[in-house]
Amino acid sequence: MRRKILGGVMIKKVLIKTEDEIALMRESGRLLAQVFKMLDDFIDVGVSTMAINDRVEDFIINTLQSRPASLGQYGYQYVLNSSINEVVCHGMPSDSHFLKATDIVNIDITLEKNGFISDSSKMYMFYGANEIAKRLVNNTYQAMWQGIRAVKPGATLGDIGFAIQRQAEMAGYSVVREYCGHGIGKDMHEEPQVLHYGQPNKGLRLETGMTFTIEPMINQGKAKTKTKKDGWTVITKDKKLSAQWEHTVLVTESGYEVLTLREEEKRNK
Repeated sequence: MRRKILGGVMIKKVLIKTEDEIALMRESGRLLAQVFKMLDDFIDVGVSTMAINDRVEDFIINTLQSRPASLGQYGYQYVLNSSINEVVCHGMPSDSHFLKATDIVNIDITLEKNGFISDSSKMYMFYGANEIAKRLVNNTYQAMWQGIRAVKPGATLGDIGFAIQRQAEMAGYSVVREYCGHGIGKDMHEEPQVLHYGQPNKGLRLETGMTFTIEPMINQGKAKTKTKKDGWTVITKDKKLSAQWEHTVLVTESGYEVLTLREEEKRNK
């Protein structure tokens, strides 16, 4: 669950995590990666988004002995967001929405263990997805990683945003600007706000021990979005496709560590 950019708000102090806190965040991130590993064998054409929600809730609580952190956050009723096709973010699970072969869907999950929260999302595509959808999903993944690779002590938030924006726009896409990544730890949404666009060497300088999400939302068409009447679901204004990937990242002494890294990503690094 990502954070909406708030204008005119006093920036609170960015929390630097201790070694003990980082160890707890590693564990939370490791467990969240297990949730996606489980889902890889569960999500398929014909499965409802509510069935995905219920499976994740059961797995987090009963198998991982953890807490689904999105449940009840800001009044939200579910443990995940399921954002399909033109839905940018905050798509709500439904008993009546069954995944189709042509769909692309982002599953966004948060997990709390021992008081610390991790946040990650993954795109799923099926056999009917066309080349336009595949290209968007793959370029969005690369944009996220361009942002992650910009993380190191002394770099700036603007460096992260610039790296993401450059990748997306060079591929012909637009970057959603109303929503951003965020600091994370004991609270789901901490400082700083992590924009997915920006200028090099601008903004907050990164320090070892900072933890935050990088989660670009990239649109096939224009960047403008609108929120549906349910108050949650955000869609592209032009109804074209949107994709998003997310990881929780730690600033280390030499660069970065992805706390929510999944098994297939370890093999592909």
